[in-house]
Amino acid sequence: MKRRASQPKTVPVRYVCRGVGHVELRRFDASRDSFVALTALLHRAFAPLGAQGLNCTCVDQTIETTRASALRGDCHVAVCEGQIVGTMTLYASDGEASCELYRRSDVASVRQFAVDPAWQARGIGTLLLAFAEHWAATRGYAQLALDLPQSATRQIGFYRGQGFRIVDFMRFADKCYDSAILSKPPVAMRTLANWSRRLRAAPQIAHAA
Repeated sequence: MKRRASQPKTVPVRYVCRGVGHVELRRFDASRDSFVALTALLHRAFAPLGAQGLNCTCVDQTIETTRASALRGDCHVAVCEGQIVGTMTLYASDGEASCELYRRSDVASVRQFAVDPAWQARGIGTLLLAFAEHWAATRGYAQLALDLPQSATRQIGFYRGQGFRIVDFMRFADKCYDSAILSKPPVAMRTLANWSRRLRAAPQIAHAA
């Protein structure tokens, strides 16, 4: 009799953040996670920029836009107390991007990055970016890049505090503002090596319905 192949188990990967206890970082899994909830989180996180008149995509994007972007990349979520409190989607080199830097073969990028306003300033964003760096470095990328409105000085200050620097400015199609393009050489962290292996053992978003 043939033995049935055992299914890979999802190993929770936990990290302690300031004032919130244990935060689990894992891939978005459509069998238990909701694109509706993910879209609502993005809306909440980008609402302050929308209030400034900046028509960032994440301010009011549709659920289908969230789904399409997440499925094109490698979407991760930070979960605390059973609630998604942060997210990011990591992209390999994107030949279809309008940003020249994103099209380079040695550049990975971060999209749909957000932390729920009620959970900000507790280290969750730093945690997400640390893993984004590790993800890019272990795949051989020379740079990790992202963009945000040039006038979003608080957000730019956060990324600069994480080692990113402004390398360019551009106006994306249909936007009413110029965007700052930020980049940094990613660093693989020894403390995240086992964490990374565990995350790769989790269900792949590409298989989500």
